[in-house]
Amino acid sequence: MHKTLRVIHATEMEAVVLASYRLKEVAYSWFELCEESREEGIPPARWSEFADSFIDHFLPVETKAARAAEFESPRQGSLSVWKYHIRFAHLSKYAIYMLPTMEARVRHFVQGLIPLVINEAATTALNSDMNYGIMVAFAQATKDRKLRGKMEQDNNKKTRSAGNLSGSYSRGNGGKALHRRVSSRPTQSVAYSSARALPS
Repeated sequence: MHKTLRVIHATEMEAVVLASYRLKEVAYSWFELCEESREEGIPPARWSEFADSFIDHFLPVETKAARAAEFESPRQGSLSVWKYHIRFAHLSKYAIYMLPTMEARVRHFVQGLIPLVINEAATTALNSDMNYGIMVAFAQATKDRKLRGKMEQDNNKKTRSAGNLSGSYSRGNGGKALHRRVSSRPTQSVAYSSARALPS
């Protein structure tokens, strides 16, 4: 576990260093100033610290307020569960005050799910052991299962409908009988016109 955490921290620090290479002009000057202002003995910035500091410094206040407002009423809409989760995590940075606990985070995530998933997810969210990562996986699995069930129902309906149509054609002998009657004897008008054509 500790080894894994060290690897994650090292990766985050490498991400900060790599990101700093892409900064230009004012942004790079800001990064250098941040690094120089860190006290001796403190390790380099982690990615989360770097990202938060960058956003605080460069993102306009109006944009932050708009994203916080968007986060207040999350909506999955046409997004997949995974893309909704990415969007949710991104916007949550602007309204962190709304997520004081893991339970609040889970509840807020569930609030924006599509109707296909929300009822089961809301019920599951009542479980005190439910954390955010498990809820994301649960929501995705629930959506997949319900979509599969819906597709199976639709296929069954199509199969039954096709069976009913073919059954009505095979059971009804009226079509063939009528065809035989019509073709086996001429209609009255045809017989009358044929009789008139005979020499007297």
